[in-house]
Amino acid sequence: MIPRRYARLSAILDRRQPTLTVLIDDLQKAHNVSAVLRTCDAVGVLEAHGITDSESFRAKVTSAAGSDRYVEMRLHPDFGGAFRHLRERGLQVVAAALDETAVDFREVDYTLPTCVVLGQEGPGLATDILAQVDTKIMIPMSGAVESLNVSVAAAVILFEAQRQRQAAGLYDTPQVDEVTRQRLLFEWGHRKLAEYCRQKGYPYPRIGDDGELLDPIPRG
Repeated sequence: MIPRRYARLSAILDRRQPTLTVLIDDLQKAHNVSAVLRTCDAVGVLEAHGITDSESFRAKVTSAAGSDRYVEMRLHPDFGGAFRHLRERGLQVVAAALDETAVDFREVDYTLPTCVVLGQEGPGLATDILAQVDTKIMIPMSGAVESLNVSVAAAVILFEAQRQRQAAGLYDTPQVDEVTRQRLLFEWGHRKLAEYCRQKGYPYPRIGDDGELLDPIPRG
C-alpha cells in the first residue's frame, strides 16, 4: 500500500463514528440497502445492521454497490437478536415511524450513541418492534405522500446526526479502537491478502506508519 493511499484510508478511519449506526428491518431490495450504505459511508458510520433470514443477501448488496467495501454490514436473523446486540453496545434506539407519538427527527440528540431503525417503505416497522425502541421519530412532510423511500429517509436523518456530531466536535478526535483500526487498514488496503489470510486462518500482519506490512505473511 503506497503512503498516499494509507494516508487517505487513515483519514477516513479518523472520522468514523462507531457510536452511530443504522438497522434496516426486513431487507428486500439490494439497491435500497446499497444507497443507505453510501449515506452511511458519507457520514462516517463504521458498521450498519440489517435483518434478513437470507444468507445470500450480503452477496446481492455487494454486487449492487461498492460502498459496503468501507461500511461493514452485520446481518441478524431477527429483531430480537439485533436489539440485544445494540443494547449491549449501549446505544439508544430510535425508529422512523408514521406514529402519532413520533417526534420530529431533529429533536433527538444524535451525539449520544445511537442506532436509527428503518423499515421498508409501505408496511414500515412492525408494532412489536416499535414497542421496544426508545424514541419514535418522523420527518415532517407537507406534500401528498406520507413517507419517503427508505434510502432517502436514511439520508435525511443521518445528515442531521452528522450535523450535530460535527458541532459537538465528535469528528475531530479518532474514535475507532486500535485493534479495529489495524484490521480495517489491512482489509481496505490489502483486500486480496486479507482474503488469503482469512482462507488460510492466518493472523493479519501489523500495519506500519506508512502503510507497510510489519509482519511476514506465511505462504503455502
